Amino acid sequence: MAAQPLRIDIVSDVVCPWCVIGYRQLARALEATGMAHEIHWHPFELNPDMAAEGQNMREHIMEKYGSTPEQSEESRIRMADLGAEFGFEFRWSEDMRMHNTFDVHQLLHWAESQGRMHDLKQALFAAHFTHRRNLSDQTVLAEIAAEIGLDRTEALAVLNEQRFAAEVRAAETQWLRQGIRGVPAMIFDKRHLVTGAQGVENYTRILEQLAEMRG
Repeated sequence: MAAQPLRIDIVSDVVCPWCVIGYRQLARALEATGMAHEIHWHPFELNPDMAAEGQNMREHIMEKYGSTPEQSEESRIRMADLGAEFGFEFRWSEDMRMHNTFDVHQLLHWAESQGRMHDLKQALFAAHFTHRRNLSDQTVLAEIAAEIGLDRTEALAVLNEQRFAAEVRAAETQWLRQGIRGVPAMIFDKRHLVTGAQGVENYTRILEQLAEMRG
């Protein structure tokens, strides 16, 4: 009997650059190994206390991590190079903003019921980092949902009503209780936690080891 597809749970936020880089690296490793898999995305807010209007991204990073403008610039260049290697474009600018993503995660929760969470997640990564769209704006979020074929009116209603606020809060709390403090956090087979963007070679090695363990 064929083995069940490998379950991969990914706890992440769409304003986390290492989350999209890590996912792209993992995707390439999955392609290289040909391992059958299923990916499940889960919510994490990098900045749960961020005001609705957000904050200038460079100012935010320097405040949060104590980095200098030079370190910030070096980091952006490195991330842009890594993104390009995996077909993702980071288009940094001085006016980029960090956003509160609680509404984003509610929209993703709703998209899961339509079987489109993965597609929406990828669209939101691009909306934030490539197209610099305002993810704090419910109208913008509904437009992004519509662009991948979801119902714009329903998406807006979900956000206006805060329909899935309790579910998202509960999911976030669950992962925090399990000790997840940074993202991306990837859990393979519900047992093996890997954090950060590990690179294609490391992900490939992890997948090969899991394949051996699963027989």
